[in-house]
Amino acid sequence: MLLDIEGTTSSISFVYDVMFPFVRRELDGWLEENWGSAACQAACEQITHDAGWEDSRRQILRPQDISDEVVRLMDDDVKATGLKQLQGLIWESGFTSGEMLAHVYEDVPGALLNWNANGLDVRIYSSGGIAAQKLFFGHTEFGNLLPQFNGHYDTTTGSKKDQASYAAIACEFDLPAGEIVFLSDVIAELDAARAAGMQTCLCIRPGNKPIEPGHGHPAVSNFAHLEFV
Repeated sequence: MLLDIEGTTSSISFVYDVMFPFVRRELDGWLEENWGSAACQAACEQITHDAGWEDSRRQILRPQDISDEVVRLMDDDVKATGLKQLQGLIWESGFTSGEMLAHVYEDVPGALLNWNANGLDVRIYSSGGIAAQKLFFGHTEFGNLLPQFNGHYDTTTGSKKDQASYAAIACEFDLPAGEIVFLSDVIAELDAARAAGMQTCLCIRPGNKPIEPGHGHPAVSNFAHLEFV
């Protein structure tokens, strides 16, 4: 089982109404306080690379430069690797303090337990960074769900709309692609996974964008409705 997060295991509204506003609120203060840390500098270097600033006059960056770029990327809903790294670092304070508890749909914890009990290898592939994924599932409304997952993938593997990304993940599973089921709410991601040979399933969750018919993927609104033969 390979699962998306936003719109699949968890509501889109939690990400946009809770997690993103938390980053905006804490961004400047966090950068000032953590500017000299190795983790912060690594994320900022990736943001610099993503923005193509390495060879420009902006080689010496200030926290405000990074803050402005992060806000721009979030305003444009860009799935940039450096942005996701920095967001994960900021979210860590919210999750570990207990201020934030990650939303997951009610059917998810039971399904994860059932899949693991039946010997399925369950992993996550999300545009959110791996560190952020682990924080998310380690601090949910249903407790720590992190032990239910055997692996995590993010955009460092490749774009979620690129067939090659799913082929690479299948190699990591050490399984034929046809023995892996990918669940997502995004048709372009499902198309890429299917092109790589994976089985696919469209997640219909409250608050997700309406999907036009004719996409060719089976659909499910509750993980408990999935049957494996």
